[in-house]
Amino acid sequence: MSLIQRVQDILLKPKETWPIIAGEGGDTASIYTNYLIYLAAIPAIASFIGLSLIGAGGFGFSVRVPIMSGLVQMVVSFVLSLVMVFVLALIVDALAPTFNGTKSQLSALKLVAYGSTAGFVGGIFGLIPSLSILGLVAGLYSIYLIYTGVPVMMKCPPEKAGAYTAVVIVCGIVAAVILGAVSAVFMPSAGMRLGAGAGVGSGLGSMGGKDANVTITAPGGEIKIDTAKMEAMAKQMEEASKSGDPAAAGKAAGAMLGAMTGTNAAPIAAADLKALLPESIGDLKRESIESGGGDVAGIGGSSAKAGYVAGEKRLRLSIVDLGGLGGMAALAGWANVTSDRETPTEVEKTYKAGNRTVHERQRKDGGSSEYTVLLANGVVVEAHGDRVDVAALKSVVEGIDLGKVESLKRAAK
Repeated sequence: MSLIQRVQDILLKPKETWPIIAGEGGDTASIYTNYLIYLAAIPAIASFIGLSLIGAGGFGFSVRVPIMSGLVQMVVSFVLSLVMVFVLALIVDALAPTFNGTKSQLSALKLVAYGSTAGFVGGIFGLIPSLSILGLVAGLYSIYLIYTGVPVMMKCPPEKAGAYTAVVIVCGIVAAVILGAVSAVFMPSAGMRLGAGAGVGSGLGSMGGKDANVTITAPGGEIKIDTAKMEAMAKQMEEASKSGDPAAAGKAAGAMLGAMTGTNAAPIAAADLKALLPESIGDLKRESIESGGGDVAGIGGSSAKAGYVAGEKRLRLSIVDLGGLGGMAALAGWANVTSDRETPTEVEKTYKAGNRTVHERQRKDGGSSEYTVLLANGVVVEAHGDRVDVAALKSVVEGIDLGKVESLKRAAK
């Protein structure tokens, strides 16, 4: 059955569709690679476009999340969506005996994966931030989908389906809060800087079989979902929660996130990125430079940035690599988005330049400007200027030798 047909069936006729799903085979890998990765990408991409390219606001004002920040947030939210499905499936399976149901990890994963369809599809409203509340309304329909699917997938008595669903939703909210706390280290609002932290993620197994990995292939590398380790970490998190040790629970949740996002490619060495930043740019002299690289809960990254100054003119130049996730960023982000916008105060556009995507923004009073390039390998080169126009920023970015940046290799983990 096609992806689109399955989405239509589960949304429009769930009671007839759940028995079909229950009778199908499959495993963790097939559910993720044939269904979940596509559905989870909808809200992540839509929110990025809505908040970083279209902007939120009203009455003539528009606020945008910076491109780089939005790109990082997009990748993290995509990954966390996949993590949450797995965590919630573990909860569903563990609760089955409590409501006279039958434990089955595969059935639980099917229930959560297909039951979450409405919430994922509703994420399309993120394209227009003012309508994003409709995405939440659509998400509420997923509760009904899970309610109709519980008796079929988990074999519990129909009269217990309501209570079962309610407990699952409450537990899911708690799990979301824990994972949200872990994700905060990646978000700009929490002072995220790539390379601040340590953790390791690797792929070994899956809920559906000892040697079955869920692998997402992207230009920059592969993302392997280590489901066996995730399950082990989930049990550790459960035990830590029972003991009342929030630090241990948070550590286990972080390890589970690392298992989910382990890639086979480490980020480009921060020192290599730093070496690309010039000592001076015309009359602008470098006044600061920094770099960092490493992993935070299994998501690797590296970055280098420098500041330049000459009188009232200031320029900030940065190069950022998200490791194996950089390939996903190139695929799922704004790589296929183009836009052209002009207001009384600024001009902004996003366009394709070969295999690269370019974003430009400049205030008409010359106060500030930015020029960002997403390279074909997922590396982002970004320049911000005060009293420096876009044409000058473009010249600066192209002077780095973008071809050389694209040729830099990511080492295998």
